[in-house]
Amino acid sequence: MDTATRDKWDRCAPTFDMMSANGPEKRWKPNKLEFFERMRPDAKILFLALGTGLDIPTFPPGRTVTGIDISPAMLEHARERIEHYDGTINAEVMDVHDMRFEDNSFDQVFTSCTFCSVPNPVGGLEQLKRVLKPGGELHMFEHTGSHWFPFNIMMKGMSRITQRFGPELDRDTVSNVRAAGFELTGVNHIYLDTVKTIHAVRR
Repeated sequence: MDTATRDKWDRCAPTFDMMSANGPEKRWKPNKLEFFERMRPDAKILFLALGTGLDIPTFPPGRTVTGIDISPAMLEHARERIEHYDGTINAEVMDVHDMRFEDNSFDQVFTSCTFCSVPNPVGGLEQLKRVLKPGGELHMFEHTGSHWFPFNIMMKGMSRITQRFGPELDRDTVSNVRAAGFELTGVNHIYLDTVKTIHAVRR
């Protein structure tokens, strides 16, 4: 367990909803409703970084989801949203770099604004590939760095500050997905080239 990362997100838990729920979550809600429709009713689904459960209201009903998060404090704040979900969510404290799941355990993996914060992004993606079945799907809703000037310079500078208490803003998550050995099946830009959905499979 990466205790430094755990402790960072434990400290963020009491104010996380105040910082996120009335801004980014409202803005991206229509996009997330469409994104999570990819959750198949017959699939074993892993959701990485459940946090305080802000994404849960955008899940389609009737799914069976295993949600993990490195922060027990975050999951404690998620408890009410988990209980009100019209389906099944099993929440566990777990580090993506050291997951206890066996190989080939899941049909689908979903992430939402997560890989801006995973300390070793390629290593974390490799672990997700390990627990996916052959042919399993990876679906990511992420904000990433930009290739456009001057946004790329601005985001790199801002990341030096934001990474101390939360995310990095300039990661090339699409390249990291390829580096982890996934086969990309689609990248859809939602806002400029910074907010996007990434879809890939384990061959």
